[in-house]
Amino acid sequence: MSLPAPAEQLRYFRKRQSQIVDSIRQLVEIESPSDVKQSVDRLNAVLASRLSELGGQVRVHAAEKFGNHLQVDFKSARTDKRQPVLLLGHTDTVYPIGTISKMPSRVAKGRVWGPGVLDMKSGIALVLHVVEAMKKWGAPRAMTILLVSDEEVGSNSSRAITENLAKQSAAVLVLEPAYGLRGAVKTARKGVGEYKLQVTGVAAHSGLDFEKGQSAVVELAKQICEVSKLSDPARGITLNVGKIAGGTRVNVVPAEASAVIDLRVATTKDAATMDRKLRALKPFNRHCKISVTGGMNRPPMERTAGVAALYSRAVEVVKELGWNLEEAAVGGGSDGNFTAALGIPTLDGLGGVGEGAHAEHESVVIADLPARAALLASLIARI
Repeated sequence: MSLPAPAEQLRYFRKRQSQIVDSIRQLVEIESPSDVKQSVDRLNAVLASRLSELGGQVRVHAAEKFGNHLQVDFKSARTDKRQPVLLLGHTDTVYPIGTISKMPSRVAKGRVWGPGVLDMKSGIALVLHVVEAMKKWGAPRAMTILLVSDEEVGSNSSRAITENLAKQSAAVLVLEPAYGLRGAVKTARKGVGEYKLQVTGVAAHSGLDFEKGQSAVVELAKQICEVSKLSDPARGITLNVGKIAGGTRVNVVPAEASAVIDLRVATTKDAATMDRKLRALKPFNRHCKISVTGGMNRPPMERTAGVAALYSRAVEVVKELGWNLEEAAVGGGSDGNFTAALGIPTLDGLGGVGEGAHAEHESVVIADLPARAALLASLIARI
């Protein structure tokens, strides 16, 4: 049996809209903050069971500090020699345990509400129903689903797994939410870096020996001004000093001070340039020492030819559905940054449509769910 046309798929998913909503709510009600391994693993167990029932081969990548990472493989028909499509998402959320009592899962005003509903449990629910439909339709396409547990905190334990599977895949479809209420997919994301600027001065009594002291705080203040000059928003380069620390007591010339810098860049070239500039900072006070540590956490996801080609295929699908699909470049990073940087065609933002990610009004528009499911299913089949 061949895959139905997108319009027929849309009708199919519209009939199952309430079931998709039920799946989303089930996932939302299983709280899964990044730092509570037991809770994330509980959600993984539910997802592993459902995907196994659909014929997936489950593999659990154990993680010590965070939840385990869930990989589920679906084989293709023997006649289909194409590499699998990697469906990439994450099970962790930013909300602490107990948030569900303050932000209960509910349906109101045409939306599903709750912690993590947009980022990104609606995307996971869509995959569950797309896989179920493709199995029913007899679609033979090989797929690998990877749901990591530490995306919200840097993906340190999952990055190697993601990159390894991406290298074995024809393309990567990222289940992060769409951009804005118009449902745009993401064809570019900024790279993200985190640096720590440490200043060492000389401590002294601020009353008795003020002249003998060399203030690390004063030096840090000057360095912060210097760092701020490096921002170039027109080129997509921003540096934000988001956290500072220093000093011990008010009557002591401070010998230590530090700042944590968030760097965002649009291109790999600018990432290298900014790294070089930050490490080249020199002290204003020759009696102070400075050091810069850290680096890029996520490389930029640039709009390469491979990314553009995937977007074009998605546009073809939605034209058959009778609507337009916009694209967007965004400042935040995702695990799609890793796969795109490897040169693997990657399209992001294929999850739910809504607003309020990481906020009290986080929600997903119910009426858009069938169309997102049809888009995802058709795109998988056409890669």
